[in-house]
Amino acid sequence: MHVQSIPFLSDEAELKLMDLHMHSTISDGTDTPEEILSRVRDAGIPLFSVTDHDAAKAYEMIREVRKKADPYLISGIEFSCRDELGHYHILGYGFDPDSQPMKDVIEQGHRLRMKKVRARLDFLENEFHFFFPEEEVQHLLSLDNPGKPHIGNLMVKYGYADTKEQAIAEYINKVRFRSEYVRPEEAIQGIIGAGGIPVLAHPPFGSGEQLILGDEMEERLRRLIGFGLQGVEAFYSGFTPKLKAETLAFAEQYNLYITAGSDYHGKNKLVQLGNTGLRFIDSIPIGMKRFLEDLFCKPMVSGQGIN
Repeated sequence: MHVQSIPFLSDEAELKLMDLHMHSTISDGTDTPEEILSRVRDAGIPLFSVTDHDAAKAYEMIREVRKKADPYLISGIEFSCRDELGHYHILGYGFDPDSQPMKDVIEQGHRLRMKKVRARLDFLENEFHFFFPEEEVQHLLSLDNPGKPHIGNLMVKYGYADTKEQAIAEYINKVRFRSEYVRPEEAIQGIIGAGGIPVLAHPPFGSGEQLILGDEMEERLRRLIGFGLQGVEAFYSGFTPKLKAETLAFAEQYNLYITAGSDYHGKNKLVQLGNTGLRFIDSIPIGMKRFLEDLFCKPMVSGQGIN
């Protein structure tokens, strides 16, 4: 696919409406992939990516119903990673979801996720005597990628918490896992092996309320770049001007791609689709233009539903 065939790539007003970070019911969002396509279309978003946790199924589902006049779609995913130095969310874009490297990392992420779900349910039962009907547990385990929000909603349903947020903060987060995660280098290499571009999601945000700034962020970035990281999400719904500025500065210093995402989850988060902060800037950063140009010039992309 040639850049010249994508009209909005030369239209900055259009580019500022893109949203490359959102979640569907395949992970912890409340909109189905088909509903997301409809909402993206209605919002006038020209380019989007569904980045479900440890899953690329939404991309395939949207491809099946997407029409030629619909917004451009990029394959996407978000891996929840951890190693000895902390917690990371690694986004992948423009990969071939049918490639073996991607399938292998997705399978690993799903297996570890299901192990954590079962461990959290056991923890809630043993520590707090929270019990759920067997049919509810089986339904939870049958979901594509269940996680803390799903368990939190179940706790609210059965009166163990007033809100999903309370359930997660006061109960679910009390069980900790040190090794039940995909490592960042595994996610990055899986994305690259599938022909994609690995990007660090919301770099200043670590685990919970942790903020990663200055030397600590730079140390993380240098380490991840060593694994093959190619970009950072510098425009994000939760960023203050200071966080955005620092992330942009590191992107420029290390010649990284720049992306933008809202982290929309439907009713599971108070974040609006398309709320990336991009529309308030004067001009699109060079790193973002490079990201899009290189992405759309990839030979694989033209065969993966971006047209």
